[in-house]
Amino acid sequence: MRMLFAGLSALIAFAASPVLAEGERAGEFDYYVLSLSWSPNWCALEGEARKSPQCEEDHGWIMHGLWPQFHRGYPSYCKTAQRAPSRRMTAEMADVMGTSGLAWHQWKKHGSCTGLSAEDYYTLSRTAYATVVRPEVFRKLSRPVKLPAKVVEEAFLKANPAFEADGITITCRNGHIQEARICLSRDLMPVPCGQDVVRDCKMQDAVFEPID
Repeated sequence: MRMLFAGLSALIAFAASPVLAEGERAGEFDYYVLSLSWSPNWCALEGEARKSPQCEEDHGWIMHGLWPQFHRGYPSYCKTAQRAPSRRMTAEMADVMGTSGLAWHQWKKHGSCTGLSAEDYYTLSRTAYATVVRPEVFRKLSRPVKLPAKVVEEAFLKANPAFEADGITITCRNGHIQEARICLSRDLMPVPCGQDVVRDCKMQDAVFEPID
């Protein structure tokens, strides 16, 4: 009976978790998730300890990545005939992604699944980033604050009237606001997120660090 219960628990945990599909065919996906990370929070949690050059700049909402997504789960590390990006390409993305290393990783894990060339993937990523208005209110903070994660979502919805609540989710990590994840169609129009993406942080006192 104990073994049966353990097996059932493992099955439930697996069913509740996002589905990761590695080695999927490039170009086969349903929509995009544009993930925006609040840089000061990431730096406070791990970036400064890593001595990341991202934390030497006054970044606010930077682009973690543009991720191809299925309605349930997502493809990753796809086999593609497209050439890997050059060092110049990844370095040129550092202004919106923080570091060239992140730009390289995002191509390898996610960009390879779009069916696009590395250059076109980065161009599309920039376009997606530019379509979203990042609320200016968070850049005006002079000290760390604690706030409900819902406030961050509401700020994005106010700044982007075309968005719906089911098309954006706010995540938390280690007591901090982590990311705003925005769901976009393949032509970058707002769309509802899949069930495994809509997992809003419920914290009422999430830490939000100011830009130094």
